[in-house]
Amino acid sequence: MPKPITPKKFQQDLLTWFDQHGRHDLPWQQDINPYRVWVSEIMLQQTQVSAVIPYYQRFMQSFPTVQALAAATQDEVLAHWSGLGYYARARNLHKCAQTVVNQHGGEFPADVEALAELPGIGRSTAGAIASISMGLVAPILDGNVKRVLARIHAVAGWPGQTAVANQLWEIAERYTPESRSGDYTQAMMDLGATLCTRSRPACERCPFTRHCTARLQGNPTDYPGKKPRKEKPERQATLLLIEHDGELYLEQRPATGIWGGLWIPPQLEGDDGGEASAQEWLAARDLSATEIQPLPPMRHTFSHFHLDIHPVWITLPKKPTQVAEGPSGWYKLRQLDRPRSGQDLGLPAPIAKLVKQLLALKEPLLAPY
Repeated sequence: MPKPITPKKFQQDLLTWFDQHGRHDLPWQQDINPYRVWVSEIMLQQTQVSAVIPYYQRFMQSFPTVQALAAATQDEVLAHWSGLGYYARARNLHKCAQTVVNQHGGEFPADVEALAELPGIGRSTAGAIASISMGLVAPILDGNVKRVLARIHAVAGWPGQTAVANQLWEIAERYTPESRSGDYTQAMMDLGATLCTRSRPACERCPFTRHCTARLQGNPTDYPGKKPRKEKPERQATLLLIEHDGELYLEQRPATGIWGGLWIPPQLEGDDGGEASAQEWLAARDLSATEIQPLPPMRHTFSHFHLDIHPVWITLPKKPTQVAEGPSGWYKLRQLDRPRSGQDLGLPAPIAKLVKQLLALKEPLLAPY
């Protein structure tokens, strides 16, 4: 059996470890305010710190305040998010900024329940904002904290189940201190991110090595329980890379759904590529091509399915003025490859890769930039 530990001792040991070994120089730990903490917490959902840092820095440079973010267009926000994935986060971020400005006078509510009611902010994120930027006593339960608490107390089961989540929340509330709540929150996230990692926990360096039930059982990686596995279905789609003289035709996706609000080439759902599909699409719009060339397929994995993308490069002899009824346009490949050059569009990561590929094929033929 592990050596019992009181909440007070847990807090003391954790904060002592954090003061000596925790991370104190991350960008969102500087000039702390609710806005900066909120943006970092949303970006860090499902994404590692190393990947977030450059996005966060660019985002803060372009949108230094919640007012600046609220005043931005969705295209501008999505352009700064391109490559981070889970784009609903960006859309909710924009919506939340507008809610804070329009309904709360530009100030984040100093109340956990009110924060949790804002778009895209749940109970744990609200607790992080409240504790780190406002000094309020508020527990959190992000993925790192779930892992730490589930291992220390050998809480069996997948945290996505209500009973398991409720048990972990009860433990989180019991351990949350009345003082240094912000440091405690940072420390719990740091412990999970740097020592109590998913696959190779550094138990020998953990401040709770004598108190961790999972370690004493010899099976820390069994906790927390895994989500029941389900095979991801596979879908097919053809992307028509319609190009004329170094410009690519793009259409904006609907606001909701996969790649919501982002810009992509015309997509043929359920299609596995080929010249025939491209010819049919062109004929339906009274267009003709000088060349149609299938490019190597690529796979992009979403949270709930695999998408096998079949790109087809279509060169048009002239640029039509109107191809679709919705938002669309022609964009220079070179500027799409340099999104900070003034042509900010939200591009999904696979589309950005295809732009680079197409640009590499076209570069020798294009005029000097």
